[in-house]
Amino acid sequence: MQRTVSDARRADADAQRTDGAAPVPVDAALAAIAVSARRRALGFALALAALAGCAILSLVVGSEPLSVDRLLAGLQGTDHEAATIIRDLRLPRTILGVLVGAALGVSGAVMQAFTRNPLADPGILGVNSGAALGVAVAVAVFGVTSISGTVGYALIGALLTTGAVYLIGSGGGGDPLRITLAGVALGACLSGITSAITLLLPQTFDRMRGWNAGSIAAIPGEQLAWLAPMVGAGLILALLIAKPLDAIALGDELAVSLGSRVAPTRIIAIVASTLLCAAATASAGPIGFVGLMVPHAVRWFTGPGQRWIFAGSVVAAPVLLLSSDIVGRLVLRSGELQVGIVTAFVGAPVLIALVRRRKASGL
Repeated sequence: MQRTVSDARRADADAQRTDGAAPVPVDAALAAIAVSARRRALGFALALAALAGCAILSLVVGSEPLSVDRLLAGLQGTDHEAATIIRDLRLPRTILGVLVGAALGVSGAVMQAFTRNPLADPGILGVNSGAALGVAVAVAVFGVTSISGTVGYALIGALLTTGAVYLIGSGGGGDPLRITLAGVALGACLSGITSAITLLLPQTFDRMRGWNAGSIAAIPGEQLAWLAPMVGAGLILALLIAKPLDAIALGDELAVSLGSRVAPTRIIAIVASTLLCAAATASAGPIGFVGLMVPHAVRWFTGPGQRWIFAGSVVAAPVLLLSSDIVGRLVLRSGELQVGIVTAFVGAPVLIALVRRRKASGL
């Protein structure tokens, strides 16, 4: 390493002597790299600490507050009431918040990289609209009454919608603009159908009201058995295409010249984003702004590399979701506010700030 640095310094001095130019000093370049690495390490450390703190608060905050002593006693099994609260209610809710947050954050990062649009979000392919239509059909046609019973229908609706979007928009060889327009158009159409069903059948609206608000409180722990594998598969696919997405961000022609396969990368990106967004939406309802805000916040300390953005979103998005859920438990005396409403209050000012910026954060 010392020999490499000395060689670089010697080449820098030779360049200054030969052409009289003033290239960037090697010491300054190495210092910039070191600062970037330190910023990334500090950002991940703070995000992990925030996630650990939010997870602990999620276990102790609620209608029945638990002290640290009762929390430890409940985890050890010596306090049976605290153990029941933690095991049956708050631990599954916390795990669900981590999984849903990670899924939404990475799904948003994939969509922004795939479409090369810094304001893209996970619902841009109509996944949320397809899931909502699936829930409406489950309630209106099949008479499903529980939130947990609608999960399968929401998942089927989301996956079928994404398949239809890709078939409609793939006429241009998988062009992201065509696919995005197809997703927006089909999503609007499905939203209209869902609205018609809920207006014609008021009981359907009453049963969908809680799901539409977005909540991580109503799903029993056994639902995590299917949610975790789907989220895991989506995260693995996203990490596999991180490097090709970096090349695609430079343009299709340059990506091909660098050896990236553009069409397969786009297909995998759609599959990964759909798995993540469909699993999150089916289990917790349409929660907005998480997939839009988190990748932008993560880029501030990771830089534009997609693998770092994906890794940072896995940690930072659950922090936003769990903290919003905790605020929702405390803001009302007589009950709690759904997490989807809290994230909307937080996300709207951030979206306005992003729109007003002269230049959005780089992809």
